[in-house]
Amino acid sequence: MSVPFAVLASGSGTNMQALLDHERDGAAYRIELLITDRECAAESRARSCGREVYRVPFPAGGATTGSDVGAGAHRDRNGTPRDTCAAELLRLLQRHQARGILLAGFLRLVPAEVCAVYRDTILNIHPALLPAFGGRGMYGHHVHEAVLRSGAALSGPTIHFVDERYDEGRILAQWPVPVMPGDTADSLAARVLKVEHAFYPAAADALARAVQGGWPGGGPGPEFCWPGGGQPVGASTEGARSSPAAELQQRIQQAFGGAGD
Repeated sequence: MSVPFAVLASGSGTNMQALLDHERDGAAYRIELLITDRECAAESRARSCGREVYRVPFPAGGATTGSDVGAGAHRDRNGTPRDTCAAELLRLLQRHQARGILLAGFLRLVPAEVCAVYRDTILNIHPALLPAFGGRGMYGHHVHEAVLRSGAALSGPTIHFVDERYDEGRILAQWPVPVMPGDTADSLAARVLKVEHAFYPAAADALARAVQGGWPGGGPGPEFCWPGGGQPVGASTEGARSSPAAELQQRIQQAFGGAGD
């Protein structure tokens, strides 16, 4: 039986679409609901696939964790209690029996209360090779512009577990994508995004298989290995060429000429 997951998104929802498309190929997960913090294109994508969509207002102007200090620590600038957001998120997640959360272009910090309940079962995909080019304000074109300014020869997506701080959770997997001469933020973003669309569903499958095995609290955690870097997920040594990892490598090579070779 597939594992029920939730997606959190704030924008176009192309990574969510890749996750939904992968369901038709026999994914170990099923996207049960989408939660957004604003009106966005991801909502129509989810509805067109028959998924429940909810919009949860987040506190205005900042984080939703307990790290704020001062007299107004538990309210946003409009006086709304900060814990209202976390409570509503947990209510929706538990209503749909979500056993994991996938961030797909979500621009808000996940509330600490949600991180605590879903510890080690929340994944995010970031469009650069963390720990470089991460942190508050580093999203979308801001990331790619920073990569180009740095002169880095490589970029590429990082999939990591989510904790109470931006982009600091344990890294599950990364895939290098070269920065080409003459690249703009748009051209680099497009190249990285093609890899993301093959990469993220494979990571979601790894998490779902781990949950099926008792993770967290029992059973091994998600394993995401690459050819040449250890035994691929779900494969014997003899079957490595037909493993999920090898198939993912082929898909990424088809999406972007040779990334990861």
